Amino acid sequence: MYTRKLHPGSDFPALDVTRSDGETLTLGKPQGEHDWQLVIVYRGKHCPICTKFLNKLESYRERFSAQGVDLVAVSADSQQQLSEHMESLDLNFPLASGLSLEQMQTLGLFISEPRSEKETDHDFPEPAFFIVNAEGKVQIEEVANAPFVRPDLDTLVGGIEFVRKPDNHYPIRGTKQYE
Repeated sequence: MYTRKLHPGSDFPALDVTRSDGETLTLGKPQGEHDWQLVIVYRGKHCPICTKFLNKLESYRERFSAQGVDLVAVSADSQQQLSEHMESLDLNFPLASGLSLEQMQTLGLFISEPRSEKETDHDFPEPAFFIVNAEGKVQIEEVANAPFVRPDLDTLVGGIEFVRKPDNHYPIRGTKQYE
């Protein structure tokens, strides 16, 4: 099967989702004083690996924030599923729900069907992350096709710390196109 994939340097699409408090959030639009945003796409409340990863991500939030990067995580879960999932999470960054099939396709995500009704009641995305820079471009991305593929957070935040140094111009990598 073919997936459309966002490419480094391309515009990150403006996608509206619903935060856990019911407010609308536009993915790729940094919040507060941040000028970059790390958009984490996770499978949903049914995924124990996602729960563990999101809780671990919280311990890196301040390091990302110090680099001007805010965090947001989103799934295709319903608001009710997100509310139930919040009971297993200890986070201080926004979680959002309602990622539609069309939005998943726009992001070039791998999409899975539930194995049974016990797992979940809707198609869901496999893990992905996008770091969107101040110009609204995809700076870094990773799109996985399996639940256990996640970035090493020490390596990721260390790389952002390197890239964001004031005297270090680091271009968006992986943009050369071959014909």
